Amino acid sequence: MRETKELKVKYFVADLEELCCVPGSDWVDLRAAEDLSLKAGEFRLVPLGVAIALPEGYEAHVAPRSSTFKNYGLLQANSMGIVDGSYRGDGDQWRWPAYATRDVEIPKNTRLCQFRIVENQPPLMFTRVDRLDSPDRGGFGSTGK
Repeated sequence: MRETKELKVKYFVADLEELCCVPGSDWVDLRAAEDLSLKAGEFRLVPLGVAIALPEGYEAHVAPRSSTFKNYGLLQANSMGIVDGSYRGDGDQWRWPAYATRDVEIPKNTRLCQFRIVENQPPLMFTRVDRLDSPDRGGFGSTGK
């Protein structure tokens, strides 16, 4: 069994639903901390109402929920969100960079995105070589033909 990690969470909004782990999922939902109204083509850093002290040696990966685009027409503007372990101060509220593809109203507490924590990668050393020992796979985009 894996060791349980404690994450200290500061809530910026009193009536924001608290974070919880759903059995069977490694991802934790994050919610809009306020009512939002976005127009098509508008970008907004959506406040998520939490600051989290990640465990030492971990970072958080943030991605949209699978239904976010279908239900709200929102895209995550930076493609992949990374919250590094140093973003842990009392005022470091997490935000989600949203781009609206259509006019949309989003009520407070709507689950828009999700996160999981990932252990930081070990130190890397790069060595220049003339050849790699593995067989070629056919180049970029070659699988699934």
